[in-house]
Amino acid sequence: MAEEDVKLNAVELATELTIAWLGNQNNRVAADDVPVFLRQMHSTISELSGSPVAGDAGGEATGSEEHVPAVSARKSLASPDHIISMIDGKPYKTLRRHLSRHGLTPEQYRDRYNLKSDYPMVAQSYSESRRAMAHKIGLGSKGRQAKAAAPATDDAKPKRARKAPAETAE
Repeated sequence: MAEEDVKLNAVELATELTIAWLGNQNNRVAADDVPVFLRQMHSTISELSGSPVAGDAGGEATGSEEHVPAVSARKSLASPDHIISMIDGKPYKTLRRHLSRHGLTPEQYRDRYNLKSDYPMVAQSYSESRRAMAHKIGLGSKGRQAKAAAPATDDAKPKRARKAPAETAE
């Protein structure tokens, strides 16, 4: 009887949290993300309460769950204009915000799908356009110019002697 109360409370709490999450005006949520979020809230609440999650088979830990990628690593990087997410199979210019919506860091994402440590999180064309824009507005060049010009200006300009204040004739 006590397990049923905890289970119902976990379902109710997960539902209330999902409703609050959807009620936040700053969240732009796709319909596909709602069930994923609800399941994640339920499993988290169940873990915190100490009761087993209903979806676990044979008492397996949720951390050892095998994640099946939506696309292969090669296909995800096939286009220079976008990276296809292995979570949902949708194209993104940058994966960071998408991963944070799923509660992952880039390192966790790479570990989950057995990707190399140099797997990009930003599409190649997007990175190049941002780089070109940064060079155009002069980012990064000021520091190099200042370092290159500093030793040359110190040797070229002699140090000036301080002038004494002019005496006024009375």
